[in-house]
Amino acid sequence: MIQSRFRGRSEHTLDEKGRLNFPSRFREVLRQYESETLMIAPWGRLHLRVYPLSGWEILENKLLTEGREEKDIDRFVRYMVGGVNESSLDKQGRILLSQSLRQDAGLKKDVVLIGMLDWIEIWDKESWIRENAATGESFDGFRESLSRLGIF
Repeated sequence: MIQSRFRGRSEHTLDEKGRLNFPSRFREVLRQYESETLMIAPWGRLHLRVYPLSGWEILENKLLTEGREEKDIDRFVRYMVGGVNESSLDKQGRILLSQSLRQDAGLKKDVVLIGMLDWIEIWDKESWIRENAATGESFDGFRESLSRLGIF
């Protein structure tokens, strides 16, 4: 059973080839999975989602079973599954973000990685600053959902 989760935030710089240093704490979590293969997918126009292969397969299975009944799911699958790239860590602990993925998410040079428990988000730093500020401003809006979860 996997105990660790992807947590925390770190800032990085993409090199000229689109390679990104993958934080050591995220590499440690990834080692707990049966495969160190990462699936990197566009998620709207704001960021990328990075899943360990087994997490990605869970998502695909949900789309194949439960998703068939959802309206417009084919469009979502076409966008996300059609745009996914497989990556593995190189010897220096980096992943490669393809030009198309960087364009889809508006990634420039400075990026922010966010641990989201079961996956990681990759944001352009400027977009992340705006999103994080907006979330902080509307934090009270989470009160009802957090209360239902017994957190608030």
